[in-house]
Amino acid sequence: MNQTEFVNIITPFKDRVFRLAKRLLVSNEEAEDATQEVLVRLWKNKAKLDNYSSVEALAMTITKNYCLDQLKSKRATELRIVHSNYSDREPGLQKQTEDRDTWQWAEKIMNTLPEQQRLILQMRDVEQYEFEEIAKIMEMNETAVRVALSRARKALRDELTKMHNYGIKRN
Repeated sequence: MNQTEFVNIITPFKDRVFRLAKRLLVSNEEAEDATQEVLVRLWKNKAKLDNYSSVEALAMTITKNYCLDQLKSKRATELRIVHSNYSDREPGLQKQTEDRDTWQWAEKIMNTLPEQQRLILQMRDVEQYEFEEIAKIMEMNETAVRVALSRARKALRDELTKMHNYGIKRN
């Protein structure tokens, strides 16, 4: 496999690798480093890539594991999990403020979820991965992925509803 073939294989998903790394690591620089490390690992194993049914799933698994290793390492003491790729379609100022507040609350709530649920929610609802792909990356069966996603969504929905209903008296 030459460089051009390798680039053609990784180009469709390298942005997803970056976004997953960005979700797990605080800074763009850390996410870029993680993405570069994943691509270097794929390049070093380029001869074996044909053995995998999904190079993208392999790359996402490597990314997840690398980022989790970084979070566990000594360097990780200064890292925290955040998400800042949210963009708007120019609604009114009040709507923008409400949306921004709701998104910040959702991020805070997501950060309280168990790691597995947080990653599954990110991959399914943000990255739009199929259940089969998530199952491969997370090394789980599809039913367990669906259950974890359902629980994550319910926890997120319940907390957001509680936050939005704060101060409203129910009869």
